Amino acid sequence: MRPLDSLIVKDEPAWPIVKGWIDSATNKVQVLPADTSKSKNALYETQVTTRSPMGAVIYHTGGILVDNGWIRILGSGHKNLSRSLPDWNKGRSYQESGERPLFMLVADDAIGGFFAINGGKFGFNQGNVFYLAPDNLQWEDLEINYTDFLLFCFSGDIKGFYEGQRWEGWEKDVPKLGTNKVYSFTPALWLRPEREEGQRAKKAVPVEEQYKIMMDMRKKLKLE
Repeated sequence: MRPLDSLIVKDEPAWPIVKGWIDSATNKVQVLPADTSKSKNALYETQVTTRSPMGAVIYHTGGILVDNGWIRILGSGHKNLSRSLPDWNKGRSYQESGERPLFMLVADDAIGGFFAINGGKFGFNQGNVFYLAPDNLQWEDLEINYTDFLLFCFSGDIKGFYEGQRWEGWEKDVPKLGTNKVYSFTPALWLRPEREEGQRAKKAVPVEEQYKIMMDMRKKLKLE
């Protein structure tokens, strides 16, 4: 484990660049302020430097909410997004601090989709962001890295990405959902992907519950 002092860099920090992207964002972006003690611990546990966009997000934010919280980008944790990036990954992408994870969960969305950086788990295109799609349970290569993922969240075509998966009134529903829950649909998205979301029953479930269900289903379907 590298010491914290070596992770907090003074030359060429990434935060001014990331902050510039946020300031010029065309999508609705809310930066949750960081708590210094939490951000230092989260940075140390993740072992990335503040010269990287990921390190900048962890050290300078408690997390970032996009489109009223439809997408939650993990940072160092905040009362409105209590999951820090290392805490959320521990026990999922790695077991003990200092391990090199084969993937790193970096964000998720309100309908139970998960974004992860490929560290080798998906077999190819290491460094790319993959999306665990709730409508087919497949890890899909988005063919972008973490930096481009941030740019997509801030100013990309989110509406197009989720075409057919948003319902009338989602803008009012999602802020009430909270950032540690996702919508679970009946029938499940992966069982009836062609059905419009407005025609489904939905309920809020803890994000960890949804992740476990999806992982269990992937194993049953021999996708894992």
